[in-house]
Amino acid sequence: MDRRPSPETPPDAPAAALSTGAVARRLGVSPTTMRSWERRYAIGPELREDGRHRRWTPQDIARLELMCRLTARGVPTAEAARIARAGDPDARAVARPGTGVPRGNDTLPLGTVRPECRGLARAAVRLDAPTVRELLDTALAEHGLVTAWEEVIAPTLHAMGRKWVSAGERYVEVEHLLSWQVSSALHRVRPAPGATDAPPVLLACVPGEQHTLPIEALAAALGEQALPVRMFGAALPAEALHDAVRRTGPRAVVLWAQSRTTADRALARSVAGIEWGLRGARGRSALLLAGPGWTGRAPTANIERLYGLRSGLDVIAALAGPVPAPV
Repeated sequence: MDRRPSPETPPDAPAAALSTGAVARRLGVSPTTMRSWERRYAIGPELREDGRHRRWTPQDIARLELMCRLTARGVPTAEAARIARAGDPDARAVARPGTGVPRGNDTLPLGTVRPECRGLARAAVRLDAPTVRELLDTALAEHGLVTAWEEVIAPTLHAMGRKWVSAGERYVEVEHLLSWQVSSALHRVRPAPGATDAPPVLLACVPGEQHTLPIEALAAALGEQALPVRMFGAALPAEALHDAVRRTGPRAVVLWAQSRTTADRALARSVAGIEWGLRGARGRSALLLAGPGWTGRAPTANIERLYGLRSGLDVIAALAGPVPAPV
């Protein structure tokens, strides 16, 4: 077996030394920010390959991680760098009365997740929008939309929700920033070219439902598979939903409900019964219910539940059948 060092790892580097890119993904700090901190505040790695390429040891990473934790709590960057360089692991110097620095646990309850997930969470807590955007785009490019959603984005959003429940209004700004950046990243996903005259899949949230990110992810994933989509977003009124189904004659209708209070079973039954098309050649759309609000049995036997993005895509693709190539 060839045991020569890889081009990314110098022969004399410690086994745990990481590249700048790897540390950036782990901690949720953009490489540009890391270089700026090194230049301005001397927060950088001691080891370099050929004097140029940075290699971060566990000690280097610990200092950088402490600095990230302090800046997330509102400590000015220069002061956070001074404390990190001094090696104060508890950061007691910034928790003394009168500093105006928030106390308590500023981390998100993530559990066992990908390193990219932790990095994204740290950047969100710091309200570092450019880094959040960069990490989201990198995850989508490297893992694909479905894996990035299920293993990076959704776990971070769920952790943010749990933190909001435990910490109250304190973390609303973090949740809003992260949600906006996720929505923007999903909208940057380019759909594959497909037939423009094929029946679409109609996606909408039930009336009163404002949570749209999961159905935005579904819209982007369907677009990647060249399936035409009509996305109506949050809180589509019932009358408008009925009109949209009749006007578009969709292959399928997906209704998202985040909570039981918004999941309207009577509305689901009425949508499932809509007929569209010319008299004598009337058609009906398959109705698919998505989201945790639709607990228990489906309202009628011909309505199907979707569980997760990956399996939901399979269900919709099977209903849609082969998509004609664009003319």
